[in-house]
Amino acid sequence: MFRNRHDAAERLAERLGHLKGEHPLVLAIPRGGVPMGRIIADTLGGELDVVLVRKVGAPGNPEYAIGAVSEDGSVHLEEAARGCREAWLAGEVERQRELIAERRRRYTPVRSPVDPAGRIVVVVDDGSATGATMAAALATLRQRGPARLVAALGVAPSDTLARLETLADEVVCGEVPERFGSVGRFFADFDQVSDDEVVALLASGHGGHPSR
Repeated sequence: MFRNRHDAAERLAERLGHLKGEHPLVLAIPRGGVPMGRIIADTLGGELDVVLVRKVGAPGNPEYAIGAVSEDGSVHLEEAARGCREAWLAGEVERQRELIAERRRRYTPVRSPVDPAGRIVVVVDDGSATGATMAAALATLRQRGPARLVAALGVAPSDTLARLETLADEVVCGEVPERFGSVGRFFADFDQVSDDEVVALLASGHGGHPSR
């Protein structure tokens, strides 16, 4: 459905064109959401930062989210997490908290996270199967008083979008396939984004876009 993240971001930016001139705060979910967030922020005349949330993957299937951990330390668990051993789950949550702290130190070492209070905030990710990570980001940000909260995803199933619509003021999604599977299968090029790329994209005021 998409050539790459650049293609997906351009489509989302077009759908979000009504936010031009509003100087939105675009908060990308690392790492895949950051190249898309850079393009959307540049197109809309906005500001880019990251929102740090980490999914808690299912035992034996880490790509399938059974919950998520936010930078403020809050934990959001899905129904599927009920069957997990408590000791394993506690250990996994703590591991994700440590990774979040490490990423913040690496991504924005010389400044604090941008305050979303009173801002139009657009939360960007390349896609979501269960919505756990995006839901955790939206729930955490809502508590910080944004003027408007928008979720923007490249691809997601319809039931996930319905859930996110209860948490955001607006949900924009590039593609809503009837049969889902994984996010990567909807991108011809879905190369992994490195931490170095994230740092460079956050530091650049424009550009840094992957090749078309």
